[in-house]
Amino acid sequence: MSKAIVVARVLLGLAFLVFGLNGFLHFWAPPPPADAHVAEVAGALMNSGFIFPIMSFFEVVAAILLLIGRFVPLALLLLAPILVEIVAFHVVLDPKGIGLGLFLALIACFIAWANRAAFAPLFQRPASGAR
Repeated sequence: MSKAIVVARVLLGLAFLVFGLNGFLHFWAPPPPADAHVAEVAGALMNSGFIFPIMSFFEVVAAILLLIGRFVPLALLLLAPILVEIVAFHVVLDPKGIGLGLFLALIACFIAWANRAAFAPLFQRPASGAR
């Protein structure tokens, strides 16, 4: 099982390293949007000038953490909102393109499950009198 976790961690790290670096270096152009709504939303995010660079920065940071195997729960927390956005974007606007996003989200869930002890305190009730 530990080998599967390492493979999943490296796979997720490599994917987000490539996509994150692409946000800065633009070595791979995404395919043209099939729908006008997809193009409108993607264009708005791109034209904002700060959404994609921030996402790319956190993708690269999280990818490096995953690849070196340090602070893996933190890396998963950094990627969680990005993965939610990717899956939600495709569910709502581009269902045909959901495959990769859903695959990466499932890998992240698998790694999170393997590291569930690190997340356990988030789901515990505070002690009586503590806030």
